[in-house]
Amino acid sequence: MTSAPLWLGFGCRRGCSALEMGALLFDVLSTHRLKFDQLHGIASLSIKAQEPGLLTLANQLQLPLITFSAAELAPYTDRLSHRSARAYAATGCFGAAESAALALAERRTGASAHLLVTRHHTPMATLAIATVPAPYTATRSAT
Repeated sequence: MTSAPLWLGFGCRRGCSALEMGALLFDVLSTHRLKFDQLHGIASLSIKAQEPGLLTLANQLQLPLITFSAAELAPYTDRLSHRSARAYAATGCFGAAESAALALAERRTGASAHLLVTRHHTPMATLAIATVPAPYTATRSAT
């Protein structure tokens, strides 16, 4: 178990509910023995910026939602645990959850991030969690 700050990356299909994404999140946190208070933000693709389930989840969790374009996430492709041709055809990104988590962690800290939890998924959502090496500390930020 780690006590380091964590950043979430989500990918989801259109219409995925906050309930499904939240259930995936809390299942992953429990499985990996991570704590909710370690979470510092949620990231996804910019095409998901108005997705109701994602917006609702971020609001319920009181975490900032930051989105990135497929071009901004492209530099993370070689660090993904899985590259999805189907996701690329739909979004221009080989792995939204993992690359978004890495991008957000690095944007917030200025340090090189790594995936603490590689992609976990349901039929409608994908989640990954990134962190940075100690001794970095963070506080939750709305920007």
